[in-house]
Amino acid sequence: MQLLLSELAKSLNMNPDIVERWIRQGRIPVKQRHNTCIFVPETLEKWAAAHNVNLNMPGSRETLRIEEKPQSLLTAIEQGGIYYDLPGKMAAEVLREAAQRMDAIKSRQLKDLLYERLMDREQMMSTGIGNGVAVPHPRAPIIDDGVNAQIATCFLEAPVDFHAVDKKPVFIMFVLVAPTAKQHLYLLSRISFCLRDDSFMQLLKTVPDRDVLLREIAGLESRLDQDNR
Repeated sequence: MQLLLSELAKSLNMNPDIVERWIRQGRIPVKQRHNTCIFVPETLEKWAAAHNVNLNMPGSRETLRIEEKPQSLLTAIEQGGIYYDLPGKMAAEVLREAAQRMDAIKSRQLKDLLYERLMDREQMMSTGIGNGVAVPHPRAPIIDDGVNAQIATCFLEAPVDFHAVDKKPVFIMFVLVAPTAKQHLYLLSRISFCLRDDSFMQLLKTVPDRDVLLREIAGLESRLDQDNR
């Protein structure tokens, strides 16, 4: 079976630029000839199932693999961990420290890969969103059996200049890692909702302990779910 790159991207419900990058990196089991992607449907189906990727090939009324409902923000925060007093005087230093501390990412190789991806994203555009907050994240999902959707909450030892939009130094980072674009966008929208809440921002400035922070996040997420009903 042959598909144009644009058709393959549509089948995966992903940005064509990301699909093209994954093809170049050998992450998708296809062969590329000019602008045509050639693949074996059974092989692609197995890849989609293994990586929890939504796949809906042209001409098919059924989705071969339906991505599971994205996990909650609370679960992602718990999975990513909450870390205090991250040392570092520059963005690169605190990002490296964050990647190394993330307990849910087990291998040193994956930690190093995450750090490289975070730096690539930071060099493209600052993830400092203002009010002393940064939301570092890779530009594309990290597809690996050792990576689950997670957000590491990192309170910095001292504020660090991230060249944020409002020029305020960052005192807290939410490092977002997800294996699919859908999960990434879902969690990004949820953490953004929390960060627009004034009381939540005031709580963050007090450097709350783990239980207090998780209770606040659970409450905000519950409110968001009720509003969306």
